[in-house]
Amino acid sequence: MSKVKITETSLRDGHQSLMATRMTTAEMLPIIETMDKAGYHAMEVWGGATYDAAIRFLNEDPWERLREIRKRAKNTKLQMLLRGQNLLGYRHYADDIVDKFVELSIKNGIDIIRIFDALNDTRNIRQASESTKKYGGHSQLAICYTISPVHTIEYYKKLALEMQDMGADSIAIKDMSGILLPNMAYELVTELKAILSVPLELHTHATAGLAGMTTLKAIEAGVDIVDTAISPFGGGTSQPPTESLVRTLQGSKYDTELNLEVLKEVAEYFKPVRKKYIDNGTLNPKALLIEPNIIEYQLPGGMLSNLLSQLKVQEAEDKYEDVLREIPHVRKDLGYPPLVTPMSQMVGAQAVLNILTGRKYQMIPKEIRDYVKGMYGKPPVPIIDETRKLIIGDDEVFNGRPADLLGAEYEKMKTEIGDLAKCDEDVLTYACFPQVARDYLERKYIEKEVEIHEINGFF
Repeated sequence: MSKVKITETSLRDGHQSLMATRMTTAEMLPIIETMDKAGYHAMEVWGGATYDAAIRFLNEDPWERLREIRKRAKNTKLQMLLRGQNLLGYRHYADDIVDKFVELSIKNGIDIIRIFDALNDTRNIRQASESTKKYGGHSQLAICYTISPVHTIEYYKKLALEMQDMGADSIAIKDMSGILLPNMAYELVTELKAILSVPLELHTHATAGLAGMTTLKAIEAGVDIVDTAISPFGGGTSQPPTESLVRTLQGSKYDTELNLEVLKEVAEYFKPVRKKYIDNGTLNPKALLIEPNIIEYQLPGGMLSNLLSQLKVQEAEDKYEDVLREIPHVRKDLGYPPLVTPMSQMVGAQAVLNILTGRKYQMIPKEIRDYVKGMYGKPPVPIIDETRKLIIGDDEVFNGRPADLLGAEYEKMKTEIGDLAKCDEDVLTYACFPQVARDYLERKYIEKEVEIHEINGFF
């Protein structure tokens, strides 16, 4: 066993998990060159909710952020998270959009793309993986880890081999809810390492208080790479803290060889950034608390706060525990989907409706109907007839790959957005988030024009 490699997540999942992805590019850039000296295997800097948050809340160009980070990170690989055929949005996109998005992500500076599908339906990750390899990127295919009667070690082994056969350059165990128990991690990693010839990475969350122990057991079982977040953005609903693991492994055969002095400097830089977001209420201290019961409900950290705010709007906060208890029932009814975006939001919303109306499936969101019709892919377990009839009546279920129902979309999107888009990246922003993108692009270019006029006027 050689040294363990570390992927630093603070610039993507760290602030996404703790404070709704609100860190700005200006707050990131001054420390990138220092982070580049730490000795990380990779830095996760893009994808997930970063794109949506940048254009929706921060009035920033996500592509510009990526280019600016790339300029400063000369030694470290840059990594992003991609939701397979959903890209960074919430629906399936046509293959030509997926291909273009991957091409430009790599062109603008991404080296490694971690690709997952919320249902572990490999048909929904194939196009993104093939495009990643076509444009010279590293395709890391991710298994969404969940607990159910069907999600056994054998299930995960079969899935990992299928991903390896699809051409994965590495495989990740994506434990988005932080529910992978330490001994289970040891067993799972041992079994996967015995059959895989590509590197294996572990991604977990500290929500239930398990992450440090789980990561250590995975390392002892031979995992190649682990995800951590620098301490100001580590722990709680984020990843285990980087420095703690580096110190733990120091002097052992698993020594990461990361530079602790550099890590200290990085942590010192981020402390006032964290303080700012705690002071303005963006980082709720609750996100840093341990919740061991998460293992029963299997909810990703961000979803708990989401549920609370939904119930607050309905003036039904007293129903919180009832909703939590309802979630496993809805999940079972829907064929045990892993609770990761967008399935976690959908299952949560249905559980809220079941409790508030007092009757199961009296009110059903469109997304749940589409899911039962097969529009998101194949559920891990077939949905029983009784539930299917309750939700979609006699409507037909589609068993193919959802994206096969879509014709080429890119040129159509380009025409729709017209002159508002000044480059291919703008067109992709519009394709992923049509409503938000119009406002964002208008602001982006009108503000730029005003600036130019002011400068010209001054001179």
